[in-house]
Amino acid sequence: MKINMSIYFVVGLTLLVSYLLGCFNGSVVTSHFIIRDDVRKHGSGNAGLTNFYRTYGAKYALIVIFCDMGKTVLSCLIGGYLMLCTNGGWTLGVLLGGIGCELGHMFPAYYGLKGGKGILSGGVLVWMLDWRMGLIAWGLFVLLWLLTRYVSLGSIAATASMPVSAFFVFHHDPLLTLLSAVVAALVIYCHRENIHRLLHGTEHKFRWHVNPINPDESDSE
Repeated sequence: MKINMSIYFVVGLTLLVSYLLGCFNGSVVTSHFIIRDDVRKHGSGNAGLTNFYRTYGAKYALIVIFCDMGKTVLSCLIGGYLMLCTNGGWTLGVLLGGIGCELGHMFPAYYGLKGGKGILSGGVLVWMLDWRMGLIAWGLFVLLWLLTRYVSLGSIAATASMPVSAFFVFHHDPLLTLLSAVVAALVIYCHRENIHRLLHGTEHKFRWHVNPINPDESDSE
């Protein structure tokens, strides 16, 4: 049953709710309440999964993953439901919810606008949009990560594939393609320092570890 509500109100509400959910940063919350520290004081100073894993090891990484994946799924479901009940656009609502969540993750109002780079949230968003987009993005990420051990390179390539795959998966829909490009642009913008290091051969490669390591390295997420 559809509710007669303004599309602008629904879009605004979706973005606001998903942004507030996105501000709940798993790395910051876990480091603060469980480890009694601040992940942003270590390594690159970034509040993403890679810097958290590099700083504290694998022990609490699953908590961060669960938090950041969960908030993205919830944001997308809320957006999809709101749009479906009012204007019939489930996919548009999912994408708007994902954008809001990404913005909250990258620029969280709770933490001085200093958040992560949106890779894990974006990786969940593509699956929520369409399984084919998920396969393409995650396939590129895993392939480049395994071949080069640069998390950032895999992340950037996966992100860049999003608007291209959206264009074909959603039958050349201009709005969905444009919004997918917005997500990609945001994530790539947050990786500008990684891109600079990749071009100059100074980017750090990923290595598996269980215990914390304490280098002054910059992360991808």
